[in-house]
Amino acid sequence: MNEVTQLLKKHTSIRLYKEDQVPSEHLHEMIEAAQHSASSNFVQAYSIVRVTDADKIEALADLSNNPKQINSAPVVLLFCADLKRLEYACQKQGVELTTEGLENFIVGTTDTSLFAQNFVVAAESMGYGICYIGGVRNNPKQISELVNLPDKVYPVFGMTVGVPDEEHEVKPRLPVEAILHKNEYDESKYEEIIKNYDETMSHYYQSRSANKRQITWSETMAKMMGQPRRKHMREFVESQQFDLS
Repeated sequence: MNEVTQLLKKHTSIRLYKEDQVPSEHLHEMIEAAQHSASSNFVQAYSIVRVTDADKIEALADLSNNPKQINSAPVVLLFCADLKRLEYACQKQGVELTTEGLENFIVGTTDTSLFAQNFVVAAESMGYGICYIGGVRNNPKQISELVNLPDKVYPVFGMTVGVPDEEHEVKPRLPVEAILHKNEYDESKYEEIIKNYDETMSHYYQSRSANKRQITWSETMAKMMGQPRRKHMREFVESQQFDLS
């Protein structure tokens, strides 16, 4: 393994940070590295809002239901899918930007996710920890108003960054065999793979140093995927002028 693969395999989410600040030049370096992620047709359909105002941080922590990591983090970011800048580019050429259909929505979301993961790798390579915060989608309208997001922009997730003040064991991932299919999709293997993986995760949850619990991976997935979640997101995204029809 080289240093990059070793770094990737060490990732854990950090929810508690030291008071050490992240120098601006470090943050800029992370963002510049992130910008070299792949981008569909080079649209670069993403933006970051860094939240530094104390009142806004408190509101964001409350609205996303993530007070622990947001209130302790020296850097609080909002990663947004952004077609607004592209609208300006189109206007310069006398063309009206279209958001009709799912494609541009998927492109913006994918671009933002690739950009963010590059950012994470850069941050962790510099000794910082991060935590993705999907909880910003609990109240996307209020959060968008909090940071004045225009139409054609929406928050995909938040992220905290800082010097870790906690350590976690790395969660065992699914075996490669569960992910990799050869020539055609093979679902016949899942029953045995999930059975074995449940045993692995059950042992992990019961033996880790913090937040021990008795549960399996499939039980966790069933609780999460067995009911609709954040049904308000479609209405919100459409209110931001994304036409998903």
